[in-house]
Amino acid sequence: MSLDDIITRIANAEENAGRPQGSVSLIAVSKVQPNTRVQAVLEQGHRCFGENRVQEAEGKWPDFKQQFDGVDLHLIGPLQTNKARPAMELFDAIHTLDRPKLANTFARLAQELGRCPDMFIQVNTGEEDQKAGVFPIDADDFIKECQALDLPVRGLMCIPPVDEEAALHFALLAKIAARNGLAGLSMGMSSDFEKAIALGATHIRVGSAIFGERVSS
Repeated sequence: MSLDDIITRIANAEENAGRPQGSVSLIAVSKVQPNTRVQAVLEQGHRCFGENRVQEAEGKWPDFKQQFDGVDLHLIGPLQTNKARPAMELFDAIHTLDRPKLANTFARLAQELGRCPDMFIQVNTGEEDQKAGVFPIDADDFIKECQALDLPVRGLMCIPPVDEEAALHFALLAKIAARNGLAGLSMGMSSDFEKAIALGATHIRVGSAIFGERVSS
C-alpha cells in the first residue's frame, strides 16, 4: 500500500459517511522509521506526522522542520511529566493528555513558553489497566478540569482493545466528545480507520501501511 492508496481510501470513507472531503487529517505514524522513508513521504507533499517518543522525535524532526515548510507534528504516545517541556516545544498537538499532574504541568509551561500545542485527552474506553487514559466515567470531570486550566483541548483520543469491536469504542468516544462540545476525535488506525471515519474521526493514525514495516521495536 502507499500514501496515495490511503488518501484515496480516506476520501472514499468521507464520501460514504456523507462528510466533506478533507474533513479527516491523516497522521502518518513515523515512529522507528528510518529518516529516508520519512523524507520520501515529506517529498510527496505530506506534512502531518505522529511520533510516540519525545527523545526519538527530537533526533529527527528539528532538521526536517527546517527543510520542509508546514510540518504538523503530533505526539501520539504516552508522555512522562518530565518530558512535558520538550514535548510542548517540538509538537504541534499532543494526543495523550491523561492525568491531572500532566495537565497542571502543561498549564504552567504554557504560561512560561507563551504557547501551547493543541491537546487531545486520551480516554481509556476499554478500561484496560495496562493502558493509559482516563476512564469514561471520569472523562467529563477531567475535560472540565483541563479547560479550567485554559488548556486548548481540541478533542479526545482512544485506542480500542485489540479483541473488541472498535466501532463500539469509537461511538463511545464520539458521545463523550459531543456532550462536552469537543469537535476533535483522534481515533482509527490502519485496520479500522474507515469505521472511525464513519463515526466522526477527525484524525486517524496510519503507520506501516504508508512507510512499510517498522525496522525496530
